[in-house]
Amino acid sequence: MEDCLFCRMGTGEVDTNKVYEDENIIAIHDINPTAPVHILLIPKRHLASLRDAAEEDIELLGSIQLAASRVAKELSLESYRLVSNCGEPAGQEVFHLHYHLLGGREFAWPPG
Repeated sequence: MEDCLFCRMGTGEVDTNKVYEDENIIAIHDINPTAPVHILLIPKRHLASLRDAAEEDIELLGSIQLAASRVAKELSLESYRLVSNCGEPAGQEVFHLHYHLLGGREFAWPPG
């Protein structure tokens, strides 16, 4: 999708501060962090949100989970939160599936 910022990041058209990349995913530092560690895990293939995921996306979704685990280990995070907002009322601002890996502080439940 040519007008999607995250798609353009995935192709390298837009420079990012990557911490991880493989054939399916990039992980970058969030430009507006809400925790000491705030990484975005973004699939290179466009899906607007988790609501749009289908059976054929199982491998991609699993690879996001594994990438999150790898990045957390590389950043020496003992504990962390992994979140994907789905829809504007839930806080989704960029309509390309992505996960927030948050760490470096204690979190409460339910989130504020």
